[in-house]
Order: sequence, then C-alpha cells, then structure tokens
Amino acid sequence: QVQLVESGGGLVQAGGSLRLSCAASGRTFSDYVMGWFRQAPGKEREFVASTSFAGGSSSYADSVKGRFTVSRDNAKNTVYLQIDNLKPDDTAVYYCAAARATYYSGNLYSRSARYDYWGQGTQVTVSS
Repeated sequence: QVQLVESGGGLVQAGGSLRLSCAASGRTFSDYVMGWFRQAPGKEREFVASTSFAGGSSSYADSVKGRFTVSRDNAKNTVYLQIDNLKPDDTAVYYCAAARATYYSGNLYSRSARYDYWGQGTQVTVSS
C-alpha cells in the first residue's frame, strides 16, 4: 500500500503561482511513476503531468505546458507540482497518483487507469 497526501492548494488570483506537494509513504517511492490529475466541477478528471522514477523524464497535458512543472525528491518521498501564471480555468481539485511500474512512458501514464494509488486531493481556486 502507498499513502499519498497532497498539500499546498488554496485561493490565488489569476497570474499567481502555487506549489503543490504530495507526500508518499508505505513503499519504495522510487519504484513508482508519479502523476498529477485534476477535476473541475462538473467535469471529468483529467491528466496534468507525470514524472518518471528518478524525475529525469516528464510529460504534460497540452493545456498546462509551459506553466506547470512536475518534479520529485525521492529522498523526501515527495512529488511537486509548480503552477505558474494561474488561470481561472485551472480551478479544480488536484490529485496526485502513484503507479507501480517497470518503465516510463509519458503517453501510457497520462491515463488514470494506469495508477494504483490516489491521494485525497487539494483544492486550487483561481479568482479572476
């Protein structure tokens, strides 16, 4: 079992920045591909970003490229999502997820079904 706890969400003005954190416990963190997803009110959960085992490779949804940066610190068992130039459309609950994997593919790990464990989510609200 892997437990994931997100933090760092909040209410920010458009153009601002946030850094979300996701702390993992329970298993060897570096064995997992880590991903971030979000779900806005009335919409389906969507992929945001993912990162490989050591963080050397990452993948992003087109809608967030250039504004979002995913990173991880395996020594701290934590994955981060830096969000810059926030827009009202970024308002959502943000979830981190962990996938037990043997190799990384950005395309493969954009799919929520590939993930084995999920956090409870952290709310990000962007005011215009």
